[in-house]
Amino acid sequence: MTEPAQSPRPEPDRTTGVDDPGEGDGKGIYWVLKHVIVGPPVRRLFRPKVEGAENIPVTGPAIIASNHLSYADWIFMPLVVRRRVTFVAKSDYFTGAGIKGTFQRGFFKGTGQVPIDRSGGSASEGAIRAGMKVLERGDLFGIYPEGTRSHDGKLYKGRTGVARLALEAKVPVIPCGVIGTDVVAPPGKIVASLASPTVKFGEPLDFSRYDGMEGDRLILRAVTDEIMYRIMELSGQEYVDMYATKAKALEGRATTGAPKKVRKSDT
Repeated sequence: MTEPAQSPRPEPDRTTGVDDPGEGDGKGIYWVLKHVIVGPPVRRLFRPKVEGAENIPVTGPAIIASNHLSYADWIFMPLVVRRRVTFVAKSDYFTGAGIKGTFQRGFFKGTGQVPIDRSGGSASEGAIRAGMKVLERGDLFGIYPEGTRSHDGKLYKGRTGVARLALEAKVPVIPCGVIGTDVVAPPGKIVASLASPTVKFGEPLDFSRYDGMEGDRLILRAVTDEIMYRIMELSGQEYVDMYATKAKALEGRATTGAPKKVRKSDT
């Protein structure tokens, strides 16, 4: 008796630099990591706190939009959510070296997270397409609207991709404020403290009043700003009306004394 033919694994989407987040991909490994290998010791050591978990729907698609203070956000936020959360992660997390790189690579690949090459101009479009596929199958999609980790603990201006995704997919956005992960794992450190981080979820935001307006950039900005305001309320961070990439660049040039050149994408 011959075995049934195996369906080939989807090839990476070469036009967007992102892998197809296939249905069911990594769910078994995700469960084992969360409930057997990683979750129990992390809970015992760090005792993460959660508030507002009841705001996450038991079933159905939704976007969880969070601030981003540390690489540890990828661990603590999904850990306190009963359902699986899928992220689009920068490709660096899948190719890192050393102990930290090995752990990140195993975690992201094993849990079915989606790598994306952010060096190309199609990165944003790729993230939108990947997010739509996750939401279309009824899952939770996690996103960091700032686009990168905060370098100084402040909350920066959100990119409008989260708004476009919410309007196109017609799903609620659950704001999330993560507190203390930058103390647990600051930049350049695997673990610096056994402090207990807190994860707060706000009430779902409904943007159905903007149906059909996902092509209006002013609407996208208004929706994004509303999401960022709720994240700010939850996290207690100081808000800066500037993209984090621009702030990092300006700080770096101030330190080196180099001329302050700003990319159009940062304005």
